[in-house]
Amino acid sequence: MKCSVLLKDFLDHLEVEKNRSIRTRENYEFYLRRFLGWARNPSPSEIDGEMIREYRLWLNRQKDARGESLKKNTQNYHLIALRSFLKYLAKRDIKTLSPEKIELGRMPERVVDFLEATDLERLLSAPMQSAEEGALVPLRDKTILEVLFSTGLRVSELVGLRRDQVSIKKEEFTVRGKGSKPRLVFMSNQARYWLGKYFGARSDVSPFVFVAHDRASGGVKRQTDEKPLTARSVERMVSRYARAAGITKRVTPHTLRHSFATDLLANGADIRSVQTLLGHSSITTTQIYTHVTNQQLREVYEAFHARRRKEK
Repeated sequence: MKCSVLLKDFLDHLEVEKNRSIRTRENYEFYLRRFLGWARNPSPSEIDGEMIREYRLWLNRQKDARGESLKKNTQNYHLIALRSFLKYLAKRDIKTLSPEKIELGRMPERVVDFLEATDLERLLSAPMQSAEEGALVPLRDKTILEVLFSTGLRVSELVGLRRDQVSIKKEEFTVRGKGSKPRLVFMSNQARYWLGKYFGARSDVSPFVFVAHDRASGGVKRQTDEKPLTARSVERMVSRYARAAGITKRVTPHTLRHSFATDLLANGADIRSVQTLLGHSSITTTQIYTHVTNQQLREVYEAFHARRRKEK
């Protein structure tokens, strides 16, 4: 039996039994079809260590749409999908290469972008700087920025929020993040204040917290349209206000998530708590914020070691 015949069963297993999202299913299908196309649709028993070695070499030499080599994390996504497929085959007692034989490529140490306090304040203030009294779009945008920084939400989580999830009278609500895992999210008084103002200014009946508005009429684009604001729209909005605030580096909704985590750690939060607040399944993912720890180490060094040299 060829692997292509087993692929749909695997993808169904991924969606139903593993509770992966449709987007994850689509990504896995893309990665696996790329492998099957390269390997000319082998049978499971034909997949061996030498084939994987050649495939990794082929991946490493591929170019993206911009003509650049595939990033290591992109190459690893291909291997993760293949390893997951092999685990599924092993579960069905289909003879193939052991998934443990596939090792992921070593990733370069990741450095996260976050906003310093002055840049952050300028960004948060940008939507209301030149807004007309009662203008709904700037009010929505201000609220989005405050909620992103207050909660550390992923942009996909933000745009999926429904009004029955969030109460301005409560400091917390529950979201479902990656893998549909629920987690508790907290809102600052500032975020709740702006959310209350935004809700109070709206007259539509959309069930979503953030929606597209008609700038001319001040209402929802179509009263019958209950779709939320898209992630791409939020990304463009954040980038636009960052430029308006005079911030030269690239700023995305994820930059605010990084700033949220950095702010927590810089003010004494432990990394396990930050892991929970961000919804990371692994502490390894949260450890990208070691730049905060490094700064604290510098302060310790300056206070207890370098000071001695300055005093002489």
